[in-house]
This record gives sequence, structure tokens and C-alpha cells, in this order.
Amino acid sequence: MIVLGERFPEIKVKTTHGNLKLPDDLSGKWFVLFSHPADFTPVCTTEFYAMQKRLGKFKELGVEVLGLSVDQVFSHLKWAEWIKDNLDTEIEFPIIADDRGMVAEALGMIPSGASITARAVFIVDPKGLIRAIVYYPAEVGRDWDEILRAIKALQISDEKKVALPHKWPENELIGDRAIVPPAGTVDQIKEREESKKKGEIECYDWWLCHKKI
Repeated sequence: MIVLGERFPEIKVKTTHGNLKLPDDLSGKWFVLFSHPADFTPVCTTEFYAMQKRLGKFKELGVEVLGLSVDQVFSHLKWAEWIKDNLDTEIEFPIIADDRGMVAEALGMIPSGASITARAVFIVDPKGLIRAIVYYPAEVGRDWDEILRAIKALQISDEKKVALPHKWPENELIGDRAIVPPAGTVDQIKEREESKKKGEIECYDWWLCHKKI
């Protein structure tokens, strides 16, 4: 099982848009790779439809999107054709054909005792490092808005050196403000107090401070 902070494994994949070498071909970009149990299944169809509807929002964040299941490429192509013909939505992101399950096995996407992929999501940063991993069972569809929220939070955290609270930017305590990293020394506690007096941050206590971003 791969873990957060590791480099995404180097793999060559066949997709509906041609061959790719990951993560090298997406170097310098964020990307999301998500697996689904199978083509031509109801929950997966709703997920692909919803992902395509939000693809522009992912692109605005500089994020590439790739799907994957243990199916052959012709199955992906036919399913995408069905979605276009019946749901009036063209799937514009690549779908990895992993008919031998080698990629899914390498990424730990196949649950114990199963032969199909779980609903896994990997968020990978421009350095090829895995920043978030989400797993859902086959019977529960995912929320792509939450994946978008997580990517936005990661990008802001990297840029501003802050943390983001529960349900950001709609947190019940501090709204859309960001958490200032906790002080780790006596001097940093004093610095927090000075920043608070200057109105640069607000605090419930020296270990729980927040600010506008």
C-alpha cells in the first residue's frame, strides 16, 4: 500500500487518449487519478457524468483528471459513447484501460477478496508526490466537490503555509479564514501575542489562531 508523501509509482498506461507514462508525462501539474469498479454500471455512470460536469473547475485549478477500471479500452470507449448519446455529455478526460489489473494492484485499488477496483482517489502534486488518498466502497458514490475542496485547500496550504479547518471555506467557527500553524517555542508564543495585538491574527488561545487569506 502506498502512503501519503510518497512519489507516485512510475507506470505506463494505455488510455482512451493514448499511452501515458505516469507521473512523468504530467510533471509540473496536479492530477487526480480515480478508479471505478466497472464500465456500464449505474453508480459509476453517475460519477463520470458528475466529474465531466466539473471538469472545467478542475482545469481552473491546473488539475488533470484520469479515470481507471479493470476494463479494456474498447469498453471504455463504448461506455463513453453511451454517456454521450444518452446523457448528452462527452467524457473529455482519459480513462486508463487496466484490464489485467496491474495498475490497480500497484496502487492498492482492489479490496481484499474482490476482483474489481474500489472507488479510490489519488491527488498528486506537481512534484509527483501523493498528497491525498480517498477510498469509498463500490456501493457508495463519491462527492467530486469535496475532492475539489481538498485540492484548493492543498494549494493554498502550500502557498500560504497555513492549515485549513473543517469544511473550509464554510467552517462553523472561523468561516473562510485559515489556521495559523501552532507555536512550537516560547518565543513563537510571544510572536503570536504580538501578531494578535497588531490585528494580524485572531486567537482563541495561542495554539488556536487564524487569519484571513
